[in-house]
Amino acid sequence: MEGMTLNTDTTVAKAATTAQRGYADLKRLIRERGLIDRQPRFLMIRVAINLVLLGAGIAFLFAPVHLAWQLVNVVYLAFVFGQIAFIGHDMGHRQGFKQTHLNDIVGLLHTNLLLGMSFAWWNDKHNAHHAHPNQHDMDPDIAMVVLAFSEEDALTRTGIFRFMVAHQARLFFFLLLFQAWSLRVGSIMFLSSRKPTKRRWLELALITINLVGFLAILISALGVWAGIAFFFAQQALFGLYLASVFAPNHKGMLVLNEDHELDFLHQQVLTARNVVPGPLIDIWYGGLNYQIEHHLFPTLARNKLKEAHLIIKRFCQEEAIPYYETTMVQSYREILAYLHEVSAKLRAPRAAA
Repeated sequence: MEGMTLNTDTTVAKAATTAQRGYADLKRLIRERGLIDRQPRFLMIRVAINLVLLGAGIAFLFAPVHLAWQLVNVVYLAFVFGQIAFIGHDMGHRQGFKQTHLNDIVGLLHTNLLLGMSFAWWNDKHNAHHAHPNQHDMDPDIAMVVLAFSEEDALTRTGIFRFMVAHQARLFFFLLLFQAWSLRVGSIMFLSSRKPTKRRWLELALITINLVGFLAILISALGVWAGIAFFFAQQALFGLYLASVFAPNHKGMLVLNEDHELDFLHQQVLTARNVVPGPLIDIWYGGLNYQIEHHLFPTLARNKLKEAHLIIKRFCQEEAIPYYETTMVQSYREILAYLHEVSAKLRAPRAAA
């Protein structure tokens, strides 16, 4: 598995010689089982559960308990916000309804109003990722100034970012604490740009309502300074949770050049990592632990991923396509080891020279 991340040319060459049945054959198997059908009932149940969880967290803010108990609520609401984000992600992939406008309404309410992020920006960025996963200069998810995912990319860093990339494995989880702020800033920059955007002013209005409304609730319940402290702590843990769920999906997996020759099926499978499923894992990851299945069929709803997993894994085994799945803990070990490896030359420039 370790060689899969760095020896790109060998991996691509082997993949090109093993292809027999293609994506169309796999899609036919999935479609025959009725797995691609939209799942509005499942979606609305998840929405209702999340709203109840959110309401409980807000109600607890006003409970007559010692302020220290609100630290538990910080963690709790970080988790709830993560679950809300998964709904926004699902709506971006049109998993709920056949009607596009219904998916957009639910997506806007969850992403903009409840989380303070731009639904349009997220879709724009995430669609680019799905089209070119782990591909240099084309996948925005590996275009980070504070992290590098190849030796060549690491060597381009200068100043403070060179230091950060040199020690990126040690700083990794600390940097994830700022993910929620990165998403908020990215949203505002996107909506403030000249790029044509539907519902620009509506999205900005909803984001403003989120920020003002959330702070008003916290300050009303806890007081000014405790409310502001709660806000920053909750956003940090929410960012950590969300980023820690997305990180195992592709980080440390095969990184492709712009001119790679992989077909769609191989590109999506070889650049993705699954986390071994289970009832708690499926909830914690919002179904994104089935990353290979999700990338092959983005409109596949969460409640259909488990069945698709069995079909796709068997298909890949029959076609000798490397299908990688590991535990949650092992996925983070691999990510940290990979980040440490690609930045090695920055830590020992003289030895490398």
